[in-house]
Amino acid sequence: MIETTREITSAPERKLLPPATPPPPRSHKKLWLLILAAAAIAVAILWSHTGNSASASAKSAKGGRKGAAAVTPVVAVQATRGNIGVFVSGLGAITPLKTVTVRSRVDGQLMAVHFKEGDYVTEGDPLVDIDPRPYRATLEQAQGQLARDQALLENSRVDLQRYQTLISENAIPQQQVATQESTVKQYEGTVKNDQGMVDAATLNVNFCHITSPISGIVGLRLVDPGNIVHATDANGLIVVAQDQPISAIFTISEDQLPTLLPKIRADQKLAVEAWDREMKNKLSEGEFSNIDNEIDQTTGTVKIRAVFPNSKRTLFPNQFVNARLLLQEKQNVTLLATAAIQRNTNNTYVFLIQPNNTVTIRNITIGTTEGEQSEITGGLMPGDKVVMTGVDKLQEGSKVNPTLSGEAKTTGES
Repeated sequence: MIETTREITSAPERKLLPPATPPPPRSHKKLWLLILAAAAIAVAILWSHTGNSASASAKSAKGGRKGAAAVTPVVAVQATRGNIGVFVSGLGAITPLKTVTVRSRVDGQLMAVHFKEGDYVTEGDPLVDIDPRPYRATLEQAQGQLARDQALLENSRVDLQRYQTLISENAIPQQQVATQESTVKQYEGTVKNDQGMVDAATLNVNFCHITSPISGIVGLRLVDPGNIVHATDANGLIVVAQDQPISAIFTISEDQLPTLLPKIRADQKLAVEAWDREMKNKLSEGEFSNIDNEIDQTTGTVKIRAVFPNSKRTLFPNQFVNARLLLQEKQNVTLLATAAIQRNTNNTYVFLIQPNNTVTIRNITIGTTEGEQSEITGGLMPGDKVVMTGVDKLQEGSKVNPTLSGEAKTTGES
């Protein structure tokens, strides 16, 4: 027992290693496995729910075997029977039938103005007065000269009668009678010349009082009172333009003449409309008046004049207008709102609403188009309903819930 103890004591000392890290408990591994399993289950549930929703949406969009088809609300319009006009349009300007630049026919000082700028004057109304005194003095001189020469003429005629009596009694020579006859003719010529001087002076006095030569609107005053005016002045005193009635001169293509000329030669009354620059407001209605006698070769157009009563003075001289000449009015044709007509590269068509509220694509033929209405020459009948608003969601056989255009407006207003 003692030897054994020694051996152990004498043996070299061994270095002791630190103890190894103990492995994690088995309970921690189970916790991590449970977390991963729960996450996988959550992802699977989420994926299943999303797929089912997408599938349900797709089935709902397509209608499915058991689901009802989608119904598209649309605004419809009905084809009607009515009249439509065939118009020829052209650009033009309002031109007064009469425009007068009032000028002075005598020289003198402008004394008075009897109008206001922009006033409407009638023919014969006073406009301006020029100082008449110099011309009255000239008139009096001419009248005095005429009176003197008339007295001389009367005296020479009395002498001629006396000489003719004496020549019958052979109391005077024939030469004396002939001389007296020449004297009478000379005084007659002088009196006639004096009468002309009186008439000319009277005219000059009358020219000092200037009246309106036509009925119309006066423009801006060009000369103020107190100025000296002359008959040779380049500018006038005032411009008067007739505006009731008034005309419009516009151009149409020469290609329209074969249709227009027979109606003109038959003296048919052709209506003409005047519209504003943007073709939004109708300004006035008138009638065709006449056509120019030649075609403008540079533009291939011909000028047309139309006359308008202009009772409300909506037309103004030199105003730009769009003129529309009515060539023909088609009656009892099928009409449809232009907004309901669809077009592609090959066809013109509409979405026709069937009695079961499904739509079918119907090709149509268009005739005359006027404003918001179009003539349908083929493909539709009066009473047919077509889709006007909502066509971007439609295809052949689509189910719709139509509302007529007039009913939609009434609902919106209420």
